[in-house]
Amino acid sequence: MSPLIILVAVLGFLTIGGLGFVLAGAGGGDVRVARRARAIAGQPEKGASRAKLAQQDAGNRRKQLLQTLKDQERAQRKASLSLTARIKQAGLTISVTQFWIASSILGVVVVIVAFFLRAPPLAALLLGLVAALGLPRWGIGFMAGQRTKKFTEYFSDAIDIIVRGIKSGLPVHDCLRVIARESPAPLGPEFHRLVENISMGMTIDQGLERMYEHMPTPELRFFTIVLAIQAKSGGNLAEALGNLSAVLRARKLMREKIKALSSEATTSAFIIGSLPIAVMLLVIATTPSYMLVMLTDSRGKLMLIAGAVVEMVGIFVMRRMINFKY
Repeated sequence: MSPLIILVAVLGFLTIGGLGFVLAGAGGGDVRVARRARAIAGQPEKGASRAKLAQQDAGNRRKQLLQTLKDQERAQRKASLSLTARIKQAGLTISVTQFWIASSILGVVVVIVAFFLRAPPLAALLLGLVAALGLPRWGIGFMAGQRTKKFTEYFSDAIDIIVRGIKSGLPVHDCLRVIARESPAPLGPEFHRLVENISMGMTIDQGLERMYEHMPTPELRFFTIVLAIQAKSGGNLAEALGNLSAVLRARKLMREKIKALSSEATTSAFIIGSLPIAVMLLVIATTPSYMLVMLTDSRGKLMLIAGAVVEMVGIFVMRRMINFKY
């Protein structure tokens, strides 16, 4: 074979190989350019797009659920502060009109007693106003707080009853009946009302929402959310409620721990807040003439009013300092 033919063959091979390399390189460059364009435009590649989109959708749903829960909690907290809701939470059966009638009668009685004790007219009217507007609402708030505290104390035991009943094969409605029959007040009466509402055609979610109006506690809200999620997505209800019971017991232990750690500050605040009033009453009891000037002279009255305002501000500040939220 002549050298010329060999040279032509080598040149042809190099030419064909170069063309193929150019075409392959151009195709790869187009792919890389397309990838860069998609990345700049915010379009992920097909291989990773599904996972990223699923993660984004899950994050959006989580944010939407949290926002919905926050809106519901805000609306329910606003509704629970009304006088009608406070009366229900205290376990009373009176109406708002009856409450205001009883408050007015109490205010009038206090004014009459103050006049018989020869108190100044302005002081008697102020005492009557406080007795009519402040004392009954404080009493209802105190009763509601004590009732809610007892409900929260026994609520984890009620969840344990439901867990054991489900594991033994009982339906949820029968477990609620057992709680209503065997639990102490106020847990038993509230679950009895829940069972009656369900028997009248309400769903469990609707009955729990009605129950939340009487007992606006975070524990009951957690229980409602767990039942709602299990009804929509399925799953092991006994396991979910068992985990909820463990969380509620841990919250109870944390609450008791905070109460023990803050007992010294609470006692100090009580002593500091009551000391000026106790000293004034002691001086009035031992040497009344020493305090008569404060009660008869206009400057003394102004000093007493200023002292009362400062005392209330101090009590309010100390209350905010020792009121731990858990």
